[in-house]
Amino acid sequence: MKIFSAAKSYIANPDPLTAASCLIAVVIGTNGPVYPLYLGFMIGFPAAAPAFITMLASPLFLAIPWLARRYPLAGRAALPLLGTLNTIWCIKLLGVASGVELFLLPCISLAALSFTARERLLSFALLAMPIGFYIVQPYLVALAAPLLQFSPAQLQALATLNAASVGTLTAFLGLTYAKIRA
Repeated sequence: MKIFSAAKSYIANPDPLTAASCLIAVVIGTNGPVYPLYLGFMIGFPAAAPAFITMLASPLFLAIPWLARRYPLAGRAALPLLGTLNTIWCIKLLGVASGVELFLLPCISLAALSFTARERLLSFALLAMPIGFYIVQPYLVALAAPLLQFSPAQLQALATLNAASVGTLTAFLGLTYAKIRA
């Protein structure tokens, strides 16, 4: 129980929007190391082993509450920014056919929901990143060849996992922000 108490204290923030960002960042950060395990069960552990590289961003997500405690606005901005950059990295790593680009959708939601009306300019800038990348992504030759190679069946399993993960994350975002707005 001390672990949960410490985690709750680490995530806590007097500003509800910042507290929501901190909670979401910790959920994403703690799920990072689990993602390659999901892949292992879906496509086989030898094929999924290189995907452990995807969890390199986990410590950065886990540091967002620390940042937000000192600079609340920076903490809230860091979440959609880091999410977008991590998604771009995973697109290069796993390839577009894996469906990982769907994670840009929760990044868009985070950029739209994490800011007040007075912070709309920052929100629009953070919205432009994942939306703009999604639009130009088909034209980026550097992303054409993923670093990891998978069979068509493995790519289908990855796409299914990523779509389910994005759906779950989006639902979690909706529930988290609805609690604030109530």
